[in-house]
Amino acid sequence: MSTITAAITAVGGYVPDYVLTNKILETMVDTNDEWITSRTGIKERHILKDKDKGTSFMAIEAAKNLLEKSNTNPEDIDMVIMATATPDMPVAATGVYVATQIGAVNAFSYDLVAACSSFLFGMSTAARYIESGKYKKVLLIGADKMSSIIDYTDRTTCIIFGDGAGAVLFEPNLDGYGVQDEILKSDGIGRQSLKIDAGGSILPPSAVTVSEKKHFVFQDGKTVFKFAVSNMADVSAKIMERNNLTADDIQWLVPHQANKRIIDATSRRMNLDEEKVMINIHKYGNTTSATLPLCLHDYENQLKKGDNLVFASFGGGFTWGAVYVKWAYDANKK
Repeated sequence: MSTITAAITAVGGYVPDYVLTNKILETMVDTNDEWITSRTGIKERHILKDKDKGTSFMAIEAAKNLLEKSNTNPEDIDMVIMATATPDMPVAATGVYVATQIGAVNAFSYDLVAACSSFLFGMSTAARYIESGKYKKVLLIGADKMSSIIDYTDRTTCIIFGDGAGAVLFEPNLDGYGVQDEILKSDGIGRQSLKIDAGGSILPPSAVTVSEKKHFVFQDGKTVFKFAVSNMADVSAKIMERNNLTADDIQWLVPHQANKRIIDATSRRMNLDEEKVMINIHKYGNTTSATLPLCLHDYENQLKKGDNLVFASFGGGFTWGAVYVKWAYDANKK
């Protein structure tokens, strides 16, 4: 009996229309385009301005884009995994609502939260469901409305994050394509370095927490950068070593788009030329759970069946890891 692997068979994406450029940020906080670009690689980011629309709106749009492009019937989807750090609301899972809204009436769904590594961890989860043989179509969506938790008077965080969503469809494959290997890590030492203080069970919302701006993202940039550079590069190199892959064997690095310098450090550790690295941080910023699928969405037409891809991410908590995937289709031939 042939071994079942979990292959990505379709990709979708969505970003809001409004573009927040570095030049606009110069009028909001004490910063400038040269400083932001040189330290992060970011030139602009997309923002969901509609106050009555949350993460689910973007997730639905990305899923619809995937369904339309791949001519997939939503009723055939068995499961929807919603990777996000910014759910629409507490308790009621955003993924459940998204599944209903796209017509995935036969799917079960839940949210997966691992900060910026949510989508990467979701890839592992989706693969296990497919490999079980019980599930045939698993939709994994990464989406975040980071603008909803950013203080736009804090120049250390407001320059980094943007809003967006991406989606991929996993299906069984009997020819060896799809997820090949993974290294997933976490360490609670990062709990205080990238967080939101209030809104959880330790510090519930109150007039005081709101007035003290404790519902916005706090980031100890130097600590996060230090851990991200070393750990994201380490797991990416390790997964190559474990699978006997050289730089020549890798067609694409799909890195989390947190900071251009972190991406560069990872690609150097893997000895990859820059043309093998998916980069869109300059136009989206850090969209957290959406960065990896948005890379696939932007580069899909350049991917070829059999390409070796290494996905790598690092997120708050800390969470990080790498996933090795053998690409399953030629986008231009679908």
